[in-house]
Amino acid sequence: MSTPPSYFENMYGESSDPWHLTERWYEQRKYDLTLAALPRPRFRRAFEPACSVGELTLRLAGRCDALLACDRVRSAAETAARRTRELPHVEVRHLTVPAQWPPGTFDLVVLSELLYYFDGVELATLLRHTVDALEPGGTLVAVHWNHPVPEHLRTGAELAEILTSVPELALSCEHREEDFVLQTFGRREDDGAAPRSPAAAEGLV
Repeated sequence: MSTPPSYFENMYGESSDPWHLTERWYEQRKYDLTLAALPRPRFRRAFEPACSVGELTLRLAGRCDALLACDRVRSAAETAARRTRELPHVEVRHLTVPAQWPPGTFDLVVLSELLYYFDGVELATLLRHTVDALEPGGTLVAVHWNHPVPEHLRTGAELAEILTSVPELALSCEHREEDFVLQTFGRREDDGAAPRSPAAAEGLV
């Protein structure tokens, strides 16, 4: 079964930032690598589920015309909303994915430290929602901790295999370390073609 909601509620009940996302150099460096893996300088509309306290949200905001972030824990969503309130193009909602999925399409979806909390059925549902909401040529970024954790149903490496097997997604960038796996995918065009690389998009190849 998926990780129960009480786990997250208990974590945030003990600390407003239970994973110390705003403090640790490990997290700051990982966020820098995540943004560096984005294939385009700007995106029209992005979606970041499980935004926690909004540390990555603040960074993504500088690369997006519109950004929707959400978290299943109300206090976390409220913290992220408070930290981004000076950014009118950022909206933070209290939503639980995949059961609550926002309408519309996106050219960027960021799944950061999220997928290992879901069982097989919910994971398949979430990935289907992601693919359906991602515009052709759009970008999916996934980054996940790669060490065993009791509350995690899979490691980052195991999730990487699942993501790579999704037929609508074309892997364009992969960064693996002992601690985490970072992947960038492009949503294939309707004819099955993968999006152009950053160099090809600028006419370099």
